[in-house]
Amino acid sequence: MYSSRSSSPAVPGAGDFQLDGWAVSSKANGFLTGLTRWWGSKRVATTADFDSMAWDLLSGKGEASGVALAASLLAAYRALPRVEQRRFFGLLATRFGPDLQIVQSAIADFLQTPDSTAATRLHVLAEPRRQELIRRMNLAPHGTSQLVAMREDLLMAMAEDPSLIAVDADFRHLFASWFNRGFLELQRIDWSTPAHILEKIIRYEAVHAITSWDDLRLRLEPLDRRCFAFFHPALTGEPLIFVEVALTTTVPTAIAPLLSSARVPVQPERATTAVFYSISNCQRGLRGISFGNSLIKQVAEDLKRELPSLGTFVTLSPLPGFRRWLETRRGDDPSSEASLALAEMRQAGWHRTPSHELRDELSRAAVRYLFEAKDASGKPIDSVARFHLGNGARLERLNWMGDGSDNGLRQAAGFMVNYLYDLAAVERNHEAFANHDEIVASPEMQRLERTLLRHPKEEKRLGR
Repeated sequence: MYSSRSSSPAVPGAGDFQLDGWAVSSKANGFLTGLTRWWGSKRVATTADFDSMAWDLLSGKGEASGVALAASLLAAYRALPRVEQRRFFGLLATRFGPDLQIVQSAIADFLQTPDSTAATRLHVLAEPRRQELIRRMNLAPHGTSQLVAMREDLLMAMAEDPSLIAVDADFRHLFASWFNRGFLELQRIDWSTPAHILEKIIRYEAVHAITSWDDLRLRLEPLDRRCFAFFHPALTGEPLIFVEVALTTTVPTAIAPLLSSARVPVQPERATTAVFYSISNCQRGLRGISFGNSLIKQVAEDLKRELPSLGTFVTLSPLPGFRRWLETRRGDDPSSEASLALAEMRQAGWHRTPSHELRDELSRAAVRYLFEAKDASGKPIDSVARFHLGNGARLERLNWMGDGSDNGLRQAAGFMVNYLYDLAAVERNHEAFANHDEIVASPEMQRLERTLLRHPKEEKRLGR
């Protein structure tokens, strides 16, 4: 992630030197000398020079010098050992927040004269100074890619220091603007796409691993397969998110037949269903910045224009948190239904010949997980369910042994889920979910909820 460089670095001037291909101004000299001392004597370098560089960058003493200083600042950060990065983020947190005294004065002015002018002044003064610092660091060549990489480091640092959450909030605020839909470019990925991008598709695939170039070819080359990705002009050749699509004549219940090399391809003009079977975010530094909603809707609309025969847009999705959630329900009672189910599942090959009791118990638990397992905000704890329901999809069907792979069994006890995207209803479904925490479900799933949860004595096994 740190390989981004200017193709023609600035020529160093008097008192400047080179660092990994970058022209580093003399203002960075003290900080980098401190880093050299750290490597030589294992002492922690001070951040005084870094602090000075950041304030100089904020002072805005000319665009040309600002670009050079931004590049120097980012180069200095890149030279930091990982253990020292937290000191940098701590500097952002403590030295570059809002000036609270000025904010307090602006609040008093607003309360005295509550008009739009005072409100605008308060808004401007309440902005943390690190937001402007991040904007100015973005002036550097390849600044955006380096800031995305920096946030990836920040997310790791936050795991040990939650106080950095305010710094992350500023990164997220800026990235939400820089990476909004208006700046994104939708591109189709096919077998003729440049190899360096195809390599990244293999590397970033997060749902169903691509095991070889032949495997990738099976997902891209056949006429009934599609892949689309969002790109951003500031991250050349780097996909942000991509979706893999299968064109079929039915709604699938399992992933293996969909990816089988022995399957018979469907002629695109005969396809009635577009199946989104894998959606992968590519940039860890953009975690929490939503692209998937726009991607799925855009792809669905484009496919509908290309192939008018398509009438159904549906996912075949994992249930990644189910097995972990089931473990939490075991409790201390070894005779509980959850404990007995988990005990049977620890036997090798349990999924090949499960007992009727196990299948019933797991089915009931999966339905409960989808409808009732909520976080503190009242939304489903399952990240995939939360994503699709939040996008306006409908919970369509639960599929027993939809994914019998090791990963599918380990994460979801083999279950997969179909979420239906009815383009005419997605906005209405989204509003119901966002405003009322309503899980819009198909009649089949509503029946399962009533049968398996509300009337357990009348439960029936899933037909699939």
